[in-house]
Amino acid sequence: MPRNVGGSMALVSSVKGIGPKSVQLLNKIGIYTVNDLVTHYPFRYDVLERTNIKEANQDDKVIIDGKVESVPILLRFKAGLNKLNFRLVTTNGVVGVSIFNRAFMKNNLTIGTSVIIIGKYDKTKNIITASDIKFGSLGQTAKVEAVYHCTSGLTNKNVATFINTALLMNQKDIIDYIPKIYQERYNFSNKKTALNIVHNPPTIEKLKESEIRLKYEELFEFMFKINYLKQEHKKEKTGIKRNISEADLKKCLELLPFELTNDQLNAIKEIMNDLNSSGRMNRILQGDVGSGKTMVAIASMYLNYLSGYQSALMAPTEILAIQHYNNIKNIFKDTDINVSLLVGSQSKKEKKEIYEKLEDGTINLIIGTHALIQEEVTYQNLGLVITDEQHRFGVNQRALLNEKGKKPDVLYMSATPIPRTYALTIYGDMDVSIIKEMPKGRKPVKTYVKADSEIKDVLEMMYEELKENHQIYVIAPLIEESENSDLTNVLELRDKMNLAFGSKFKIDIVHGKMASAAKDKIMTEFKENKINILISTTVIEVGVDVPNASMMVIFDANRFGLSTLHQLRGRVGRGSIESKCVLISKEDTKRLEIMERTNDGFEISEEDFKLRGHGDLFGTKQSGDMSFKIASVRGDYKILLQAKKDSLEYLLDESTDNDELKKLLIESINSSS
Repeated sequence: MPRNVGGSMALVSSVKGIGPKSVQLLNKIGIYTVNDLVTHYPFRYDVLERTNIKEANQDDKVIIDGKVESVPILLRFKAGLNKLNFRLVTTNGVVGVSIFNRAFMKNNLTIGTSVIIIGKYDKTKNIITASDIKFGSLGQTAKVEAVYHCTSGLTNKNVATFINTALLMNQKDIIDYIPKIYQERYNFSNKKTALNIVHNPPTIEKLKESEIRLKYEELFEFMFKINYLKQEHKKEKTGIKRNISEADLKKCLELLPFELTNDQLNAIKEIMNDLNSSGRMNRILQGDVGSGKTMVAIASMYLNYLSGYQSALMAPTEILAIQHYNNIKNIFKDTDINVSLLVGSQSKKEKKEIYEKLEDGTINLIIGTHALIQEEVTYQNLGLVITDEQHRFGVNQRALLNEKGKKPDVLYMSATPIPRTYALTIYGDMDVSIIKEMPKGRKPVKTYVKADSEIKDVLEMMYEELKENHQIYVIAPLIEESENSDLTNVLELRDKMNLAFGSKFKIDIVHGKMASAAKDKIMTEFKENKINILISTTVIEVGVDVPNASMMVIFDANRFGLSTLHQLRGRVGRGSIESKCVLISKEDTKRLEIMERTNDGFEISEEDFKLRGHGDLFGTKQSGDMSFKIASVRGDYKILLQAKKDSLEYLLDESTDNDELKKLLIESINSSS
């Protein structure tokens, strides 16, 4: 669904040249509005710099330009394979060019056409086997080309054309979120210029300048929302004041199935103090994977129930909501607490019944997805709202749930360990509780870093686990998708796994292109041990417990951030089985060694922040940094701090209260996402 984009809801169909079919394809990659389109930033840039072919060695990758000298010859082979051969005149003489499966280019490669060739050079035969052919020529400086995330049926060229058409024709739909005072203070270009440069970089230097400007804007908008919510929270002097006693806490702890750690107990006491105060709780509970945040949430809901109020727990996915529901229902089975579930896939009749029971107070505790914040949902006396994996929800979605009921207390949970300094900035409108200590009896996951050449060892390790009837996750490498579907690698990996284990074990895949229902079905089958090896292209659902999964194998681990690897590793070791994680990497194994040394997510996070710094401008953009499109909390922390300071200054400056931009920013927070 389209998001609220600060009042600019011009649909992408209003862009010239985008028809119904293209609209559907763009929607598949999250582009609904003009604003979505122009801020669909490149995930990588290809830097094209002319190679001096005379200095190239055998099998070097080369980039050269020139003019087609001969009519291309098309050779066809079996199984749909074809090859184009032609000669190219360059400043360094004539060179032969071959390219496979580009028969469709033959008619465009006429004599005299200027082309850029990228490929491997066979010096002995003076032939380039091209991986790509681009039309045009290289200048004296490096040519920087944008590469976008696409989907099947939508090429990089299509996306670039749509973006540039929108920048040219739909300027009124592009909103600049930087107030003029800061544009002048930092000598920023206007937004349209910055967008043009980011999508069509003339030089690397200009690209970096424009990126800084767009990052600042994104972080300014985010920090304005955080600061606004903080100021609004300060105005709320009256929350729900309870009278929870030590005896209530003792009763609560006896109900829980595990002995709590000191960190868990401290977090519960902090929450209890918030619930007993007249102020409104606004707290984030940060805990490493498997640290037992859910137990703290359950205790909080029980204490809230003893005070006579309803609780709501919102999870980002149905499968996680159902898991929470089953666990919580089991813990409360011997009490009078009425626990219910509300998710999108339920029938209208089921939902209607739940709405009625929430309104008349029959339901004490409701667990669900974003279905909990639909307009139809009315609570009788909602006292506590808990949001699981809060970074998966937008600021607006969280605010909507918080507004249900009469000023309920709010607890956010996050399994993404963030160093305290960063947490206090990002969650500047909240109090922070941290759980670092692991529950007793939980075995740390043993981690091994392996080179590609050691794959045989890895397969043997996998076979040992499978013989014990244990299950295995396999993560396919991050895909740099352009014209190609992101299924290539996962399908190749499935073929390899089938070759090794397919005769004896059930193997299946889950990937980002699947519908939610299909993903949930496969995850459910994996939980029920109907699948032995699950191959995934995506980060497996955070928090989904499969106690029988004892091994995680991650290919091309060097292409993931350390924190992401730690999150993935946390999917195993959920039960009593000793578990292991294998990181397979072609390179950069030094960086991965910390994963062998420690299971402490906070330590790994600190290291990740240090190591990755500004990030590689021309590398793969990591997902999961809040919901930012171009900025990164890690790499752009200095910009974030400045944006935080400036946005607060702008918010508190009463002389700007009539600014259209300020009204727009506030309206976007108060409206639904």
